[in-house]
Amino acid sequence: MFWQRFKVVLRPIYAALLRRWRRKRQLKREQDRIRSEVRRAMQSERAVKIIVGAGQTHFQGWITTDMPAFDARDSDHWRDMFPAASIDRILAEHVFEHLTTVELAEFLDIAGLYLTPGGRIRIAVPDGYHPNPDYIRSVQPGGIGIGASDHKVLYTCDLIGNLMREQDFQFELLEYFDAAGQFHQSAWSADDGFVGRSAKHDLRNAGGQLNYTSLIVDCWRQ
Repeated sequence: MFWQRFKVVLRPIYAALLRRWRRKRQLKREQDRIRSEVRRAMQSERAVKIIVGAGQTHFQGWITTDMPAFDARDSDHWRDMFPAASIDRILAEHVFEHLTTVELAEFLDIAGLYLTPGGRIRIAVPDGYHPNPDYIRSVQPGGIGIGASDHKVLYTCDLIGNLMREQDFQFELLEYFDAAGQFHQSAWSADDGFVGRSAKHDLRNAGGQLNYTSLIVDCWRQ
């Protein structure tokens, strides 16, 4: 009887400790996987391509990363995962609208140290100049769309261009609406980062109506 009561008292304590231990073990496994995939790619002289904030996204030849195993704002995580000047491509699709402009600037400052010569970062975010008001209501900070309650910034081609210049990054806008609501598009290769929420690949655009697009930009160190 005493032992049963003792277990009831202790259960919340050891259950919490067990959960914490499992989380730490899972975190270590995930970080070890990232390091191992980077090492194998470099040893085989394949391009090192990483997805930041991957969630459930998986592409052949790309290394997925996500919180909490890899926090792209944390210079210690970068140092622990990647050798300097080792990454050829970085893809972040609908990640940076969840962070502030200061955090995006910090990301660029850190990530630039790990790009190879010629390495590029592809960023896709909701487009603040999209002419459809329903789209804007869905993606704006505090919007009605899935995940929009956590959105911090609604980027436009002007805002993100200014930020790139302030960080001494060269950049190319691949898909975007301008302030007049005119859509612009340049040819881009999915080999450099597939963006599902884009003019060509989003099924909501079937029939030629641009119901859902992203502001897509490639950037690189000068």
